[in-house]
Amino acid sequence: MEKWNQTSDDFILLGLFPPNQTGLLLLFLIVLIFFLASVGNSAMIYLIRLDAWLHTPMCFLLSQLSLMDLMYLSTTAPKMVFNFLSGQKGISFLGCGVQSSSFLTMACSEGLLLASMAYDRYVAICHPLHYCIRMSKRMCVKMIVGSWILGSINSLAHTVYALHIPYCSSRAINHFFCDVPAMLPLACMGTWVYEYMDFVSTSLFLLFPFLGITASYGRVLFAVYHMRSRDGRKKAFTTCSTHLTVVTFYYEPFVYTYLQPRNFRSPAEDKILAVFYTILTPMLNTIICSLRNKEVLGAMARVFGIFSSMKQ
Repeated sequence: MEKWNQTSDDFILLGLFPPNQTGLLLLFLIVLIFFLASVGNSAMIYLIRLDAWLHTPMCFLLSQLSLMDLMYLSTTAPKMVFNFLSGQKGISFLGCGVQSSSFLTMACSEGLLLASMAYDRYVAICHPLHYCIRMSKRMCVKMIVGSWILGSINSLAHTVYALHIPYCSSRAINHFFCDVPAMLPLACMGTWVYEYMDFVSTSLFLLFPFLGITASYGRVLFAVYHMRSRDGRKKAFTTCSTHLTVVTFYYEPFVYTYLQPRNFRSPAEDKILAVFYTILTPMLNTIICSLRNKEVLGAMARVFGIFSSMKQ
């Protein structure tokens, strides 16, 4: 029988899998995905930093996407695996705050970063002569720093509110990490203030960036359709479809989870979708962005050549 030794301020994470053979098998699959995603994103960051041909604005933004995905994985998966294997489901009050803040920072910052990547494609295809000016190194740094700062401010507001509301005697969170919406049912007071704040932040960090991405790619597709060069159209479609696939994997689970009222979804659905955007998406992003990007594939070949020459 599991023992949940906790202080009055600790929380309990009920976890994702049942404590049996099936749960252990599924956990092994999660660990495998975690390993592949960690290696893939780390390799992407290393390649972009090492290979001079990848020192472009889009690849610079792509390296930040890989960094955010790495932090996504590190925020939720290790604690979930440790709790399952040890049978200790508790998480400290401070640890819950750090986990919630880190997760929200990555989620909000990545949405803004994807909007920046869409703007990069818009400028590259619709205004190629102005690309070096509009997407200068200084502008890329501003986009990235702005994404991190705004994401951190938003996550701080959510986390401070969640940790300052009174909770009832039960502190069992029906999730595998400290997700604020999963913590609200435990509150001993009305949460309409947070629900209003959640609607505002969801609009700012999900809806508005999504509208910006849609507008950017609407203009891009219109420009691509009128291109005379067949090779140019093919290259543009390949690049845009890659990014749109990443955007789809990011936005679909978030929209379903955070724009839909709690009464219309179950905790089990929330946990399954959370696995998708915290563990599966970071792995899929690396596969999509590498296998469908000729520049990245070329960099892999060049780096492999460097390693081969070093062995000789």
